[in-house]
Amino acid sequence: MSYQDHIIEMSQLIKSKNGTWDGISAEAVARMRLQNRFKTGLEIARYTADIMRKDMAAYDEDPANYTQSLGCWHGFIAQQKLISIKKHFGTTERKYIYLSGWMVAALRSEFGPLPDQSMHEKTSVPALIEEIYTFLKQADARELGGLFRELDAAGAAGDAAKQEQLIEAIDGFQTHVVPIIADIDAGFGNAEATYLLAKKMIEAGACALQIENQVSDEKQCGHQDGKVTVPHDDFLAKVRAVRYAFLELGIDNGVVVTRTDSLGAGLTKQIAVSHQPGDIGDQYNAFLDCEEIDPADMKNGDVVLNRGGKLLRPKRLPSNLFQFRAGTGEDRCVLDSITSLQNGADLLWIETEKPHIDQIAGMMDRIRAVIPNAKLAYNNSPSFNWTLNFRQQVFDAWAKAGKDVSAYDREKLMSVDYDATALAIEADERIRTFQADAAKRAGIFHHLITLPTYHTAALSTDNLAREYFGNQGMLGYVLGVQRQEIRQGIACVRHQNMSGSDIGDDHKEAFAGEAALKAGGVHNTMNQFA
Repeated sequence: MSYQDHIIEMSQLIKSKNGTWDGISAEAVARMRLQNRFKTGLEIARYTADIMRKDMAAYDEDPANYTQSLGCWHGFIAQQKLISIKKHFGTTERKYIYLSGWMVAALRSEFGPLPDQSMHEKTSVPALIEEIYTFLKQADARELGGLFRELDAAGAAGDAAKQEQLIEAIDGFQTHVVPIIADIDAGFGNAEATYLLAKKMIEAGACALQIENQVSDEKQCGHQDGKVTVPHDDFLAKVRAVRYAFLELGIDNGVVVTRTDSLGAGLTKQIAVSHQPGDIGDQYNAFLDCEEIDPADMKNGDVVLNRGGKLLRPKRLPSNLFQFRAGTGEDRCVLDSITSLQNGADLLWIETEKPHIDQIAGMMDRIRAVIPNAKLAYNNSPSFNWTLNFRQQVFDAWAKAGKDVSAYDREKLMSVDYDATALAIEADERIRTFQADAAKRAGIFHHLITLPTYHTAALSTDNLAREYFGNQGMLGYVLGVQRQEIRQGIACVRHQNMSGSDIGDDHKEAFAGEAALKAGGVHNTMNQFA
């Protein structure tokens, strides 16, 4: 509904109250309605799910249409990210938010900083989703509030052309609300627990939930050792639980992202149930590290498998976990991915140990041979040493091509001494084009960085602390922060405005008219940054 249509509708409603609502401004209501487009999290989930489905179709047509996100651990961080995106690119298209369970554990748990092992309160995840969307909606209200103030100024100046231009901008306003891909870890318990948490996350606004195939009570960060997977039937029960949650809440387009940690997971807690040779349980068990035994050699408590008339004893560790055969990780990833897509998943996530396009593409080629439109969400992880990895990739490529690499020590390529070399320059160019190249070659629809704002907060704080508590004193803040905010047009340099002060003034005026006590007068020091 347009700005003018809102005004007309409200004017008619106010008039119908026979004078008792005459203190209500139809235009003020219209503005508040436009500033609060989304009334519930489910409205957000429905809206953003449609965006993701449209973007997925666009990627299928052309892999140049890949999408991106940065992980955010606070609503303010997400808000500033989207404000910056709109400022620099004029649109939020194909730009999402990633919500990382790692960052929730490390930064948002009431227990204090925790490792990424599903020990944080499960309610902290939907709480962060709700917080992020609260801040994004406030960004809408703030930007629209600025347009309304300009509209009032144009009206006061009698500039009809400017008024028309501003009304067009208001009617064509693009919201800061974008899709969130939210990490539900391994489901925080059994399938019922997964379903209940998924509902909370969807009700908070999440349109896409990412779930992994690790054991819930043994869950590890994808870039740590000791990962333990579950049989496919166990995992698929949780995938279905997530889909049921979406469907129950009316989000028919909800996106399920299934993550496999099998590449780095050498252990399983359970032997899969198998009903007949070749079924999914039998395929899972075929990867177990087993030894053939004679019935006479069986020991008390042994677990044995019958395969083709042979008795096989899986290797069981003192932890009571079973071990997979070495070198089977890629095959298990491919099976995990195909099985997930055949059972309701929409996107895949393969957690790798390095960012190597050929490795990812090798698995995706096998998956796409069965499911041609298979797509990945890929973690451009800060757990990778990108500089070292790509310098080593270039070194290896040069060596394979017969190029002289005698000037380089492969194990010391991270050294600053190499920063200006041809090898380092080529490696940086490969990093720069990694997302576009991987989207085209390896089926990556969505590129995300899980923990970027964790690292940027630490880095910027370190820089400020070094200067402010050192010889620079206050100049350390002014040079490194405030002057840069002013020069670069960072919106929150006017932090009173960013926190909602002007929105509050607009409301006070609507509520109390001339009697309103407003904060944005001539003595407000925020005016120094106008």
